Amino acid sequence: MVFRRVRLVRSQEHDPWKNLALEEFLVGDCSDGEGILYLWQNARTVVIGRNQNAWAECRLDLLEAEGGRLARRSSGGGAVYHDLGNLNYSFILPRKFYSMERQLGTVLRALGSLGIDAEFSGRNDLVVSGRKFSGNAYQLTRYRALHHGTLLLSADIDMLSRYLNVDPEKLKSKGVSSVSSRVINLRDVAPGLEIEALQNAMEEAFLEEYGHEEAVREEGFPDSSEFRILFEKHSSAEWRFGRSPKCEVCVSRRFSWGGVELRLNTEGNRISGPVIYSDAMDGEMIASLAGVLNGTPLNWNEMANAVRKGFPESPEMKNVADWLEEAPIGRKEEVQE
Repeated sequence: MVFRRVRLVRSQEHDPWKNLALEEFLVGDCSDGEGILYLWQNARTVVIGRNQNAWAECRLDLLEAEGGRLARRSSGGGAVYHDLGNLNYSFILPRKFYSMERQLGTVLRALGSLGIDAEFSGRNDLVVSGRKFSGNAYQLTRYRALHHGTLLLSADIDMLSRYLNVDPEKLKSKGVSSVSSRVINLRDVAPGLEIEALQNAMEEAFLEEYGHEEAVREEGFPDSSEFRILFEKHSSAEWRFGRSPKCEVCVSRRFSWGGVELRLNTEGNRISGPVIYSDAMDGEMIASLAGVLNGTPLNWNEMANAVRKGFPESPEMKNVADWLEEAPIGRKEEVQE
């Protein structure tokens, strides 16, 4: 496969809302015959996954009081902390060319060129010496694929622990006692490594991996109404905070592939407008689950049957259906807003 064109895009600003707006713009702007590598950095930011509860994942008051920002990305997965010691990368490709293994292989090739011996681990992590320096997430649309991830170079690990509110069950599943004990900076294994060298290595590996007729470099933000609309979306409270409604029943469970929390209200004993929080990698699947449960009688067996019918080939949703069939104990929720 040879692309007609590959685009190397670097953001020169550290505004998370602009950077995420540009990423979404590039997904829409990617043609069938091209691939895009987008490199960007955010200053003091917590980025949550598409289906996460901002209030539960992050110490928001503390983050904002100390000059930080909350952002929400379009993909699934969990919350991450960004600062200028972290480099973010985004692979944007036609969907038919999407391959998590190939994209991560490109990252590993870049790191190998810098003398760093890293490997893939778990559902979405890159590790060195058994400790994580990169988390990854993805979004697949009908025609396009987005795969983005982080590279901790010299991030402030204390701030990461300070702002993120990590589920103890998640840490337990990883066999660690704290976030800081699980992560590592690349500079700890490659002293003196700088952001620009990491950026250059990523671009060189991308060009080597993906055959192309033309390579172009792009900087700056588009001067278009489409980009401005996307920026307004990503900077809006509605997008960033989402809903955290009061509910009649709240049940939650952590699976090997991610946690799920169901917030359910009813009208005439049928579920109405369910809100589902999750750090599952497949954000589209979780969004679809809310639609499947909406209008279903508030009955565990009927909910389980609806999930099985709605996702006949999904092992993750089979887990959810089996859990619902166990009639999980609900609890009354008292939440803000």
